[in-house]
Amino acid sequence: MTIHSGQFRTIISPLQLNSPWGRRIYWTVLVTVVVTFTLAFVFPLYWMITGAMKTGEEIAQMPPTLFPADPTLDAYAEAWSLFDLGTLLGNTAYYSLGGWIFCMLVDVSAAYALSKLRPMFGTVILGAMLATLMIPAMVVLIPLYVTVVDLGLLNNPWGLWFPAAANGFNVFLLKRFFDSIPKELVEAAQIDGAGPVRVLWSVILPISRPILGVVSIFTIVTSFKDFTWPLLVMTDSDKMTLSVGLSQTAGMVSQNAIMGGLVVASIPTIIVFFIFQRHIMAGLTAGSIKG
Repeated sequence: MTIHSGQFRTIISPLQLNSPWGRRIYWTVLVTVVVTFTLAFVFPLYWMITGAMKTGEEIAQMPPTLFPADPTLDAYAEAWSLFDLGTLLGNTAYYSLGGWIFCMLVDVSAAYALSKLRPMFGTVILGAMLATLMIPAMVVLIPLYVTVVDLGLLNNPWGLWFPAAANGFNVFLLKRFFDSIPKELVEAAQIDGAGPVRVLWSVILPISRPILGVVSIFTIVTSFKDFTWPLLVMTDSDKMTLSVGLSQTAGMVSQNAIMGGLVVASIPTIIVFFIFQRHIMAGLTAGSIKG
């Protein structure tokens, strides 16, 4: 069989790639790219973890050391007590759980209605939701804050949950996935007498676990890393979130204790990622596959 290299639009044709020097170049480039990007993402986390194991003098040392000279875990215990990380983690987990529940209720219902119930002006409604993604968050911060103040929701979890409940991007992701679910499944359930709510609960949601995992990751991670809005809404020290509490106390503790606090703060989001990580690619790509 003859292969014409002119049929291929790649930098290196398959014939060149199958040669000894082609394979060497291919693997050299592949390994270099993978290692470089891995280090770029992992090194900051490594630097934070090892920084908490150093003394304050070693952190300030120039040039900096790559490995702790005398590693110790004292900074983690110090950070736990100084930052009151137990309270901050409990507050943030509580706010994140409530925000996730409300996000699932609102966004899943909206996406299901737009995808399967086909309401009047559904395309216009979806376009309006997506248009909100073009508005910078800081533009709506003041009117949103005034609304929360008028409703008396300062230092109240509802002040965090209500704004997080509706998210145009999550609705878009969920709708795209729901669109890929064959309509025959919905019609079969309707023939058996299932109403819209029963179809959603018994047919749509069991199939939609991948995209629900993706939306869950986005929602929970956003709740954990959000800073500006919790800083405005939760002003009482015993109700602060993790990011706000760390920033408020950071100027009064040592650098290695700050590093330890940041490591502890990053653990919940890493755990959430590993729980749902197998759903990420499946959820993001399934919406583009029909049938």
